[in-house]
Order: sequence, then structure tokens, then C-alpha cells
Amino acid sequence: MGKVSKVTFIFLLTITLAVSQLWMGGTLNKASAKSNAKDLVLMQNVPETDLEVSGNTFQLKALHVFKEGHFMAVTDGLKWMSSNKTVAAVDQSGTITFKGKPGKTFISVTDGVYKDRIAVQIKPDREKNSKGKPGFKVKMIKEHGKRYDLISRAVKYMSIEEKVGQMLMPDFRTWKGQNVTEMLPEIEKLVKDYHLGGVILFRENVVTTEQTATLVSDYQKAAEKFGLLMTIDQEGGIVTRLQSGTDMPGNMALGAARSEEISRKVGKAIGEELSSLGINMNFAPVMDVNNNPDNPVIGVRSFGEDPQLVADMGVAYTEGLQSAGVAATAKHFPGHGDTAVDSHLGLPEVPHDKERLKEVELYPFQKGMEAGVDAIMTAHVTFPKIDDTKAISQKTGEEIAIPATLSHKVLTELMREEMGYEGVITTDAMNMNAIAEHFGPVDAAIRAVKAGTDIVLMPVGLKEVAEGLLDAVKNGEISEKRIESSVQRILTLKIKRGIMKEETPQPIDEKIAKALEVVGSDEHKQIEKEAAERSITLVKNEGDALPLQLSPEDNIVVVGNTYITDLSNSVGKFHKNTAVIQTSSYELTEEQKQQIRNASAVIVGSHTSNVSGRSPDSAQMKMVNSIIAESEAPVIAVGIRNPYDIMAYPEIDAYIAQYGFRTASFDAAAGVLFGQINPSGKLPVTIPGPDDTVLYEFGHGLSY
Repeated sequence: MGKVSKVTFIFLLTITLAVSQLWMGGTLNKASAKSNAKDLVLMQNVPETDLEVSGNTFQLKALHVFKEGHFMAVTDGLKWMSSNKTVAAVDQSGTITFKGKPGKTFISVTDGVYKDRIAVQIKPDREKNSKGKPGFKVKMIKEHGKRYDLISRAVKYMSIEEKVGQMLMPDFRTWKGQNVTEMLPEIEKLVKDYHLGGVILFRENVVTTEQTATLVSDYQKAAEKFGLLMTIDQEGGIVTRLQSGTDMPGNMALGAARSEEISRKVGKAIGEELSSLGINMNFAPVMDVNNNPDNPVIGVRSFGEDPQLVADMGVAYTEGLQSAGVAATAKHFPGHGDTAVDSHLGLPEVPHDKERLKEVELYPFQKGMEAGVDAIMTAHVTFPKIDDTKAISQKTGEEIAIPATLSHKVLTELMREEMGYEGVITTDAMNMNAIAEHFGPVDAAIRAVKAGTDIVLMPVGLKEVAEGLLDAVKNGEISEKRIESSVQRILTLKIKRGIMKEETPQPIDEKIAKALEVVGSDEHKQIEKEAAERSITLVKNEGDALPLQLSPEDNIVVVGNTYITDLSNSVGKFHKNTAVIQTSSYELTEEQKQQIRNASAVIVGSHTSNVSGRSPDSAQMKMVNSIIAESEAPVIAVGIRNPYDIMAYPEIDAYIAQYGFRTASFDAAAGVLFGQINPSGKLPVTIPGPDDTVLYEFGHGLSY
């Protein structure tokens, strides 16, 4: 071989080796997880997973199991097969398609080293489907054996620090005074250092669809062995966090609509939007029975005052949410509805005995448990008839009752043992004054875990609380077995909802593209519109003041302060000659009074969130009553948030309750005002009158 050809040969060989190393490196990186794997199992064979089949397809998920005990979802390098394709076929993504032919088949998967399978049995169903053809029943039959006991194995190999970390769920709303909208190195380090099990997001964190999907994806990348519970309070109505999502009407609006179907659709739509963003757990629905009109924190967040109504709507909402693959959380156990103190600010008390609680407060939670709700959130509320244990308040030095969040009698004896709940228990936020002011952050967390909680939500001082819990285990105050029982439940929920690390995560641009299709979709906007329209309740209509029948030259004046521009905009869609008077002082000028006197109709929007706000002596309500007295035209009031507002101005000509301040509710109320929508909502609460009288009964509602 000559010099030139030798040089050429060496050069080509060098290039070839370099390219092959690059190729091998990429392949080895992808294969490294497989080479470290101890087994390959189908997630559906894990005993804790459900095998609910609906429709003609079913998605299987394969997991690599590692000798360190953890597991990861795997999609690449798999081969899927069906032993009988006339019964069911499977594609190379693990999606089974049922053919409708009776028989049995085994669906198997292999990575070339390990293999697993699951059986599918199809039997004829006598009931015919919608097209008149005979249907079929599908039964998935799990394999059995120790190899599928992933959760116990995972817990066995975890360090005590990892176990405690699974129980901690902090928030990172802000960092150094700035809203956290992207992953920061400092937060990524905290996720890893404390082996966090989850994070809760707030409105400050979720601005746009693209940004939210990216942030959530980055949180999951930061987790080491197990997927994170990414949670949020997306209840709908007044508690809506997503800034780019569909603003579904809240629970009291759904209670007024009286439709389980609508509640289920709302829950599912919320679930679909959260799931598309990677958010896998929702702190909703509120299952509190709002039987106290003076309640300052629950109110329209409740479906209503009737335990059966709350149970029916809450279960439907839960089913919808969880059908979208998002864990639901019933809150606030054992019930925050009959309180007159906001637990964000103080420590409320519910004085009732257990029998009364079972009939009212506990009933919706029991039905939620029976329906399989994934998690339950505790209330920072005292229940002295259940637990009269006392503690010394760090705020006052006085003896105070232990709130439910810190009560073994409430969480373990009542919820677990008596009511039979086996799912995840999470505290309400531990930074709320009901806890933070009376108990130290570390003491409160230790008490909550000893009481029976699985997740300590928003601990005050992540480092101090984590170290405090670890010390409590080391000194025997909390047993490691107690910690492991919580970790077992948390990992069970994660497997059940498919929350786990992935060997090859979906590319972020694909996640964003999917989220953009789902979040705020036309289909969801239609559900929002339907729910809002069905909820509007015509409470009073004296002299047939409604629907408004005006000529184009007739003028309408819309008066109020909070959200009054939104109400005016919606009214303006139906009647162009509409003026708005917005007054923060609730003092009308002589010119404004004259404008009201000249109006063909006056629409007043009142907005209250507490007892003092709806008092006839408040500035807002004095203004409303002065308008009623001075105006010769019909005066119609819209209770923008609370249906109780009419208590302050009972002489109004007509009154509409809309239960929330989102655009769809204003549009629906305006549609009712002008007769474009026939009101069908029913009051989900009783509106009391003076001296223990009733102004309007539960279930009252007029129509045209």
C-alpha cells in the first residue's frame, strides 16, 4: 500500500471510528437504562393498578424495574405481540384494539432480554350497542407473582430520607421576590436534595400553556427515581389557577344546574386540560356542605347545603376528573362548611357530634370514598365532639383544641378505621394561620404525620420540617413503619395514575402541541357555556320585570363596582344603548342619580364575600337600596358571587344569582336578562330572612 493510500485509509478509519463512537454513545445512552434493568413488567400486572376497560382500545404501559428498587416507564426498543389477533391486536406503542370476536389472547411485550404478558378474554354481551349490534365484554386478566410487587420492593430499597421526601409537597410560588415561571437551578437542587414526592403550583406559576407545560416537564426531569405529583387547585369558579385554561363555573353553579352529567363533563374537561400540561393531581372537588351562610372561605366553592346534592355532584365531578387520568382530592375533611371563621386566618370550630356529622358533613366524603376518590384533604378545623385533645397555643399560650389535620382520632380512627378509606391523605396548606400561628412548623408536621396524613402540604421551612421529621423517626417518636405506610400509598397512587419517570420522555415540543389543542379548546368552551347557562337562577321577578323588553333607543344603566365592567360588557352584547356607572365609594353624584332616574332599566351588580359585605348597613347595600327607592324603572340585581346578597335588598324588583365572576357566567346572566335563555337554575342553598325566617327555600328557582 502506498503512502497516499495508507494516509487515506487511516483517515477514513479514524472518521469511521469517530462516527461509530457517536452512534454507539447515543445508542448506549438509550440502552443504559435497559442494561441496568432487572426486569420488564407490564404496569397493568401490578396488583395496585385498575383494569377498567371502556371502548374498543386499551393502552398498556411497560416498566423497567431496577435492582435499586425503582421503576421507569419504557417505550423504545420494545416488541409487542398478540397470540390471537382475531380476538385483539396490539400495535408497537402497546395500544390494544379489541376485535369483538369471542376468545382469549395473550398480549406480550419484550425488550429482547425480559418479557411479560397479560391475558385478554372477550365474551359476547347480550345487550346491544347503539347501532343495534350485539356487544362484547372485555376482561383483562393479570399475571401474578413477586415480580409485580413493585411498590413493596421500592419502599424496601429507599433510604429514610427518600421516604420522608415522598411525603413533602412544597410550593415555589416565588423565588427571591420573583414569580417562578421556569425551572431554577436552586429549585432543581431542592427537588433532588429532599427527594420530593410532589410540588403544588399556583397562579403565579402557570401563565401560558407553553410555559406551564415546559415548567411541569422540567420538574419531572428534576425528580430522581420517582415521578412527581404535580398538583394545583383548579376547582373552577373563584378558585381557578390556570391563566390560559377554560374558566369553568364553580361548584355552587354546578349545584344550581342540578346535573350530574354537566358536573362530570366539567370535571373531565378540567382533567383533560391539566393532564395535557403534565399536571397529574387536582386539589378538587370541594366536598364541604355549605350549610352556614356566614361561611367566609367555602361559600360558592361548595355545591350547596344539601349533603345528597353535594355527594351527587362531587362524585360526578370526581369521576370526570379521574377519567382524564388526573387524581381527584375531596376536601376539606371532615367538613369546613359549617364554619364562620376562615382557617387561613384563624382556627374554626364545628361543634357537632358524630351522628350529626355522619348525616351531613361526612356523608359526601363517604360517598366519595366509595366512588374511589384518589385523595382526601384535611381541614384545619376543630371538632371537639370527635377529639377533645388539647394543646398549648404558641400564639396565645392558652389551651386550644387540636384541629382535624393534627388529630389521630379524626384521620386514623374516623377516616381510616371507621369509614374505611385507603387512599392518600394530604393536609391543607401548613402555612395557614390556623396551623402556623398556634403550632410550630416542625411540631405541626410531626403531629400531622402521627395523626395519619401521608402528604405534608406547603411545609413552612422545607429544610427544618424535613430534618424535624427525620429526627422524629430516629428518636422513635414516629416509627419507620408509619412512614412506609404513607410512602406505600403515595407510590400506589403514582402507579395507578401512571405518574413515573420515563426513560425517553416525550419531546417538549410534542407536549406543547398537544396542550395547545386541549387547553381552552372549543369543546371545553362549550361545556363552560352550557354549565354557566344551566346554573343561572332567577330568584325574584316581581311584576314580570324580566325578561327585559326594550326598544333600541331605551337606555340601560349598569351600576356597581367589583366586576361591574364585565357585567356591563355582557349586557352590551344584547343592548347597545348601555351605560356603566362604576363607583368604588358607592356614593353616587347628583349627575349619576339623574342618569339612573332617566334609565329605562337599571341593573345593579353586587359582589360580596363575607357577612359584613352583605349587611344592609354596608356602603354597597345602602347604594343599592337608595337606587330601588329613587328609580321608577325596574331595578334588577345580579348577585355576582354570593346568592345571599338579596338578604340586604329584599325590595328589589328582580334578582338573579350567577355564583361566579367568569365571562361565561356574565354572558349567561345577560342572556337570562334579555330572555335569550330561559333560567333553569335552582338555589343550592336556603336564603335566610330576618329573625330565623326563610326568604327563599333551597331548590327555589323561577323561569319564564
